[in-house]
Amino acid sequence: MNSISLIKKKIIITGIKPSGDLTLGNWLGIIQPLILFQQKFSEQYEFYFFIADLHALTTFSKEFDLKQVIRNMAAILLSSGLSLSKTTFFLQSDILAHTYLSYILECNSYLGELNRMIQFKEKNKKNSSNSKVSLFTYPLLMASDILLYDADIVIVGRDQKQHLELTRDLAIRFNSFYGDVFKIPEFLNIGYTINSLNKPDKKMSKSSFLDKDQDKGCIFLLEDLDNIKTKIMQAVTDNIGKIKYDPQTQPGISNLLKIYAGLKGIEISQVEFLFTNYSYREFKIKLVSLVLEKIKIIQNNFKNVINDSILENILSNGAFKANTISQQKINKIREILGIKYSI
Repeated sequence: MNSISLIKKKIIITGIKPSGDLTLGNWLGIIQPLILFQQKFSEQYEFYFFIADLHALTTFSKEFDLKQVIRNMAAILLSSGLSLSKTTFFLQSDILAHTYLSYILECNSYLGELNRMIQFKEKNKKNSSNSKVSLFTYPLLMASDILLYDADIVIVGRDQKQHLELTRDLAIRFNSFYGDVFKIPEFLNIGYTINSLNKPDKKMSKSSFLDKDQDKGCIFLLEDLDNIKTKIMQAVTDNIGKIKYDPQTQPGISNLLKIYAGLKGIEISQVEFLFTNYSYREFKIKLVSLVLEKIKIIQNNFKNVINDSILENILSNGAFKANTISQQKINKIREILGIKYSI
């Protein structure tokens, strides 16, 4: 046996919440970077990628078909270029161990630390009396998503970093009581944060379809191409008129530069240099061409798999593997806690 094969691969895990159809922000923020990362480091890492459909129930809206959103998301992800032979791909809801461990973590966490979660505070501002309990306990389910699989690295956006820090704290606390049970994960951000085209101080969001004004600033991967062109040409810039990456004073054009750089796979400084003498309109025309070129490929790949039974087969195989691994972890935890008995 080759000695290299005896080296256990490190585990990378990431999930994406189906709160709406995937956007260009999702593509540049997680999907494309993960594909490139996997191509470069496939021999060193084992990849787990799940659709966080249970998390979507926290902000569930009757205005969209969750089942179809999940299927569309799975089709885009599975046709994106991820190596399916090196990725365990599954639905969060197919793995009952996620919610099982979440409750155990509830028993080992404190109200104070959950109250400090910034995302909860922000989402709780509008109507605190009617806020869902699941919004409060969201970080604990996220922690179980990670800790079940002994993940070495978690790929998440910067807005989730506080939740990952809580995950680490919970794992360390549990280990201090019960021994070496959980691996302490590290955080990795490998993509761009893409903001809204008409509100560049806000993140481009999958759920923006619920707000017509926000929707104008969001590019959906399955959107009509003419709509995408219009949105880019109408994207907010400024009256400075200089193509420069300066998120503080020129957030609009800076956001467009990130999109171009991300799709081209080059540094933002290179994009600045390429378009030094261009007007905003001229740059937008070039950006439209680049975005539509990528979107056409994504949509064609999507059409090839959306109605194919391979979707169910891949998700079923992924769920089988994830269930096997997660159940081993749950059995170990139950024995340690004294709640597992042989019958």
